[in-house]
Amino acid sequence: MAPRGARTAEAIRQAAVDLFYKHGYDTTSLRDIAEVVGVNVGSLYNHIPSKEQLLFSIMSGVMHDLLASLERALLPYTGAVDRMRAAVECHVTFHAERAKEIFIGNSELRSLSKADRRAVVGLRDRYEEHFLRILEQGAEAGVFHYTDAKLLTYAILATGTQVSAWYKRRGRLSLRQIASTYSDFVLRGLTNDRPQVPFGEVLEVQAS
Repeated sequence: MAPRGARTAEAIRQAAVDLFYKHGYDTTSLRDIAEVVGVNVGSLYNHIPSKEQLLFSIMSGVMHDLLASLERALLPYTGAVDRMRAAVECHVTFHAERAKEIFIGNSELRSLSKADRRAVVGLRDRYEEHFLRILEQGAEAGVFHYTDAKLLTYAILATGTQVSAWYKRRGRLSLRQIASTYSDFVLRGLTNDRPQVPFGEVLEVQAS
């Protein structure tokens, strides 16, 4: 069993996640968090320096966990196809399972100080770099075909992140099935060497 102090710190963090998710960072007070945990407001300062630092710890913590999860998922694989499959499935699964923290991370970046914001953005950049490098690896091996690696990285990440907005544990498909479907979707597009639309052009629908 974890020491009492560690349990209290985790209870504070979880209460903050729930309240920031439901009501927003600005609307939530330390008193609100203390009431959920069942401690005096002053007792919070034994575990956190400030509300903003609590927010930063949540946002940076989930990014560190995401990076660690991705690196573990990629570890067994060397080929670009297997690495992309593992990366996409990890991305989708993590965002579905940590939806509240993901929502906070996407909506409350503006609430951080400049220094803390740079730190979180730096972690995001490191994460994106993994996907970019896999795309480049696949192109060099002749198995991936695309026009702009950075733009495609954003598209893959944004598509997978949206799972956090609608995934339900009791839904029609299991999370494993959802993650597999997303990775199949990404890989089908990447391994198709026939462009459907010339780069920079838009299909025009002719009025009948």
